[in-house]
Amino acid sequence: MVCHFFSGKASFRKILVLEVVLGIFLWASVRVHAQSPGSLASYFSQNSQLPRYQAQVVATYPHDPTSFTQGLVYKNGILYESSGLYGESSLRKVELATGKVIQQVKLKDRYFAEGLTLLDGTLVQLSWKSQRLFRYRQDTLELISIQEYPYQGWGITYDGNHLITSDGSHILRFLDPEKLSLVRELAVTSGGRKIERLNELEYINGKIYANVWQTSLVVIIDPQEGEVVGWIDLSCLEEREKKSNQWENVLNGIAYYPEGNQLLVTGKRWSRIYQIKLREIEAE
Repeated sequence: MVCHFFSGKASFRKILVLEVVLGIFLWASVRVHAQSPGSLASYFSQNSQLPRYQAQVVATYPHDPTSFTQGLVYKNGILYESSGLYGESSLRKVELATGKVIQQVKLKDRYFAEGLTLLDGTLVQLSWKSQRLFRYRQDTLELISIQEYPYQGWGITYDGNHLITSDGSHILRFLDPEKLSLVRELAVTSGGRKIERLNELEYINGKIYANVWQTSLVVIIDPQEGEVVGWIDLSCLEEREKKSNQWENVLNGIAYYPEGNQLLVTGKRWSRIYQIKLREIEAE
C-alpha cells in the first residue's frame, strides 16, 4: 500500500538504549497467540466485502523520538500522551504544531504506563502489569487518584458511558467509569476469526478503532457485535519510521482529530505524528 503525503515536517534527535533486551522482555511477558502482520493483512485483503482504507497524509508534526508512545489523546491543539517503560513512564501535555512538551508528570519507577483517554475533563491512564489506574486533571495534570484495576492494562478509550479497555487479547471490556466494575465483555472477531493483540483504542463516531500490536494495522470494530467492519493499513508510515533492528518501534498511538474528521497517528519512538484522512479502496 502507498500512502499519499501532502506535506511534511521535521525530525528529532536520539534513540534510547537497551532495545534488544526490552524487546525480548516484552515478547516473553505478554500472553497472546501468534498473529503476524503479514498473515492478518493477507486475511483481511482476501475478504473483499470488508472495507479497506488508505491513509492520505495531510500534515506531519514533530514527535519526541525518545517517547515510547502508549496512548494518545487530542483536544483543542494539545496532545496528551502516555509514554511507557519502567523508570521512564510519564504523562505529557504536548503542543501538536511544534512537538514541544508543555508539561510532564513522571510515574514512579515501578509503573509501566499504557493507554490514555479523556473523560469529562479528567485524563485516565492505565499501567501495564501493576493493576493501577491513574486519574489526572486535564488542565493541570494534577494527580487526582490511583485506583486498583483488576486486569492487565493495554489500551483504553471512553464512549460517553463506559471505559473500554484492552489487555492484549481479542477481548474488550466495558467498565463503569468510576467504580471500574465490569459491565460486559466484547469478543472481537472477523468472519469467526479472533482478532488478538488489540492495543491502543480510540472511540470515533460510534466505532472502536484499535491498533493491533506489532502490526501496522488498525481495525474498526462494531461496539455491539464485536465484528470488524473495516481496516486501515498504515505500513507505509512504519516504513518511513523504520530504524535498524528496532522491531518494537511499532505503530502505537491513535487520536481523533475532529477538524475534517481525521486521525492523528504515531508509534513508539517515532519522530513524527501523522495527520491522516482515510479513503476507502474499492475491491478489485
